[in-house]
Amino acid sequence: MSGATRLFDVMAALPPDISVDEAEAIARERWGIQAVAQPLSGERDRNFHLRAADGREFVLKFANPAEDAGLRDMQIEALRHVAMSDPGLAVPRAVRLPDGAIETPVVHASGVVLRVRLLTWVGGQQLGTARPSAAQRTAYGATVARLQRALAGFDHAARDHVMVWDLQHAPKLRDIAYAIPHDGAREVLGALLDDYDARVVPALPDLPRQIVHNDLNRMNVLVDPADHDRIAGVIDFGDIAHTATIFDVAIAAVAVPGPDMPMAVALGHFLRGYHAGRTLLPVEIELLPQLMATRIALGMTLASWHRHTQPDNPHFDLTGAAIERRLELIGKLRAPGLPRALREAIEAVFPSGRSGATLRHSTEEGRP
Repeated sequence: MSGATRLFDVMAALPPDISVDEAEAIARERWGIQAVAQPLSGERDRNFHLRAADGREFVLKFANPAEDAGLRDMQIEALRHVAMSDPGLAVPRAVRLPDGAIETPVVHASGVVLRVRLLTWVGGQQLGTARPSAAQRTAYGATVARLQRALAGFDHAARDHVMVWDLQHAPKLRDIAYAIPHDGAREVLGALLDDYDARVVPALPDLPRQIVHNDLNRMNVLVDPADHDRIAGVIDFGDIAHTATIFDVAIAAVAVPGPDMPMAVALGHFLRGYHAGRTLLPVEIELLPQLMATRIALGMTLASWHRHTQPDNPHFDLTGAAIERRLELIGKLRAPGLPRALREAIEAVFPSGRSGATLRHSTEEGRP
C-alpha cells in the first residue's frame, strides 16, 4: 500500500469469508432463529438477508475484524438513539441475544474472532431503482432533515473515529490518487481538492456539526414500492461519523440529479424538503455543489483504490464509461451560477430564509 495513509488501511481488508450454511447456523444457535440466508453485498462487512420460518426478516452482519470496536458500538447506539427520539422513522433495530447482548463472538476458520450482530430488516425499494419525481425529491430532503434531527442529541466516545468516507478528510485523497486509471479524472480530483483547500477548509470551523449517517445514497434510502413518492426507510449506518451536517446533505444530494432534469430544479426540490425541517446557512448553500462534486470524486477515487488493493473483489468495478459519467456530473456541479440558483429555489418557498422547523439549525448546534 505504498503511498497510502493509515486512513485507507481498513479498506484493504477483505470482508470475512462466511458461507450461507455458517450464517444460518449462527442465527439458529445464537439467536434461536431458523432462517434461510441470502448473501448481501458489502464494502467491509459480510452481510446476509435472513428470512425466518415465521415470516420475519433480518440482516446478519459479520463485522470486518479490522473495524474498530468503538465504531461498531457507535453504530449500535446511534440506532438505539433514533428509535427513542423518533420511533416512527424506519431504520434497522438491533436484535438482542438471549443474554441481552447485542454482539456475539464467532471464531472464524482462520482463527480470527469475528463480531456478529443481528438487525431487523427494513423493507422497501432502493431509491436508485425508483421512479423519480418532484414529490419524491422533496420527501427525500425532508427525510434527511428528519434523520439529522433524530441524531442531533446523540454523542459517543468514538465520535472522533476517522472515517474514510467522511468529506472532512477529502484532502487525504491525494495520497491514493495514483490508483485512478484515468488521467483526466486525476486532474479533476486535483482541481477539486485545491478548491476544497481554498473554500471549504476556511469555512469548516463555522459549519454546524453532529453525528450523522454519512452515507445516504441511492442504495441506503428506500421508497415504498407501491408509492415511490414516499420514503420508506433508511439503512446501513456503517459509515456514521461526527462531521459537518452539510457534508451529510451533500452526500444525499448526489442521488438527486437525473439526466432529464436541470440540476438546479432537481436540487431545488430536494433542498425545499430539507429546508422545511432544518435551515441551511448561506455558506452551506454556497458550498453544497462543491461538496457534492467532492463526494463524487471521493467515491471514484475510493473505488479505484479498492480495485487497486483488491483486484478480485467484484463489489467495486469502475469502468471508463462510469468515470466519464461522473466527470460530466462534476462539470455540471461546478457551474458558477448553481449556488445562486439553489438560494433562489429555497427563497421561493421560504422568503425569510428560515424554515418552520422547531429545531433551528444554528452554528452552535451539535458543536463539540
